[in-house]
Amino acid sequence: MKKRKIVTLSVVIIVIALLLEASILKYVNDRNAYGTSKVLVDRVITVLNKNDKSKNELIKSLKDDYIIRAKAVSYIIDANPEIECDVDELQKIAKLMAIDEIHLFDEHGYIYSGSVPKYFGYNFYSGEQMGYFKPMLENKSLTMCQDVTPNTSEAKEMMYAITWNEDGTKMIQVGIEPKRLLDEIKQNTISNVVSGMPVYKGMGIVAADVDTQTIEGATDRSEIGKKLEEIGIPSDRVNSDGVTVLHIKVDGSHCRCIIRQDDKYIVAVTVEDSFYLQGSIIAICIVGAYMVLASCCITYTFSKIAKEKLEKEKLIYTSNTDELTRCLNRHAYENDINKLKICDEWVYISIDLNGLKRVNDTYGHVAGDELIRAAADCMKNSFNEYGKIYRIGGDEFAVIITEDINEFENMIHRFKSNITNWHGEFVDSMTVSYGWVFSTEGNWDSIYEISKAADERMYESKERFYNESGVNRR
Repeated sequence: MKKRKIVTLSVVIIVIALLLEASILKYVNDRNAYGTSKVLVDRVITVLNKNDKSKNELIKSLKDDYIIRAKAVSYIIDANPEIECDVDELQKIAKLMAIDEIHLFDEHGYIYSGSVPKYFGYNFYSGEQMGYFKPMLENKSLTMCQDVTPNTSEAKEMMYAITWNEDGTKMIQVGIEPKRLLDEIKQNTISNVVSGMPVYKGMGIVAADVDTQTIEGATDRSEIGKKLEEIGIPSDRVNSDGVTVLHIKVDGSHCRCIIRQDDKYIVAVTVEDSFYLQGSIIAICIVGAYMVLASCCITYTFSKIAKEKLEKEKLIYTSNTDELTRCLNRHAYENDINKLKICDEWVYISIDLNGLKRVNDTYGHVAGDELIRAAADCMKNSFNEYGKIYRIGGDEFAVIITEDINEFENMIHRFKSNITNWHGEFVDSMTVSYGWVFSTEGNWDSIYEISKAADERMYESKERFYNESGVNRR
């Protein structure tokens, strides 16, 4: 009797121990599975939203840059009216400005010239893509840039920016094929993001549009295009305020489903119940595998963050830097000049090369580029440690000095010396015209008034140069 009691008690203890162990393992597995699923859900939503934000920022940056290029081309054509109908010269300008197409529209919206003759005669009424720019006919102060859109003639993915010239007599449009943007959009599609997520066997991820509830990305690509209801996820039970946990049946397997919704996406991670029902040995293996996967996830996360940070810094640098001179560009100039305060002491210098067109016409644009780069280098050597240098047009530069203003005379002297002593490979020498204005030398109404005054002094300097040298400016 006593032996039976001992055996019974032993069996009871073993059963209780096994049940307790099974309960502990199930709790641990449930917690681990929930934690992993929540990390995946949050990670997917974070990556998708970050990709959307990155794409929108890139599009905005490209639009600003393309509008600046359109204005630069307009300035070049206004300064050289004889090239207006010269296809070869316009093609050279397109190459110089790193754009694919230049189109000149008359006041009625018809293309009458440009770098691509086959488009002559097209107008704002030739199709939906070109019709986007009809508001330009009503308001000559407009500048417009179109999103990536198939063009009217060839359905080629392009971005077009357009502006009126200074006289309001014609519109100048530039077209660029934004390869970098198209590649990034393709790489960051929802299906690619979700399919690239690391998951355990028995787990799955789906990402659906919050409005249509159509699956746009899934680890099982056969589910893409289906509705959430079709694969067994009841979307009407999704809680938009947080994470929802459901038990559902997917493809004949009972699963725990963890769902999170934001204003764009519904993301769900499914975990098969068989994933929990493992013995102690399998549980240990799962814990080990989970630790490895957690390390991989952490490494992947940090590497992704580092890569995104590098790409963002690279994008900011590219969007603010002039490709030819490595000076700051017009986009950076517009941002920085709005941060200046009239009450502070600083100096605005307007600088313009003399005779660049003659050099281009005589020695070619390679020589002209050499001259522009050399002028920029002289500015950097003279002003870089005291302020910022911007290339705001073809051969137009602006320098804003904010440090050690009392050293300004030495800076100018050094700049003159650098210009005078320069000798190039294609051009023997160069001259520049410049004018400067101190922010403290008058009661200004705006910063642009200071820049305008510096421009006027620069043009006076340029006029003196041409009068003294006897060179015909045109």
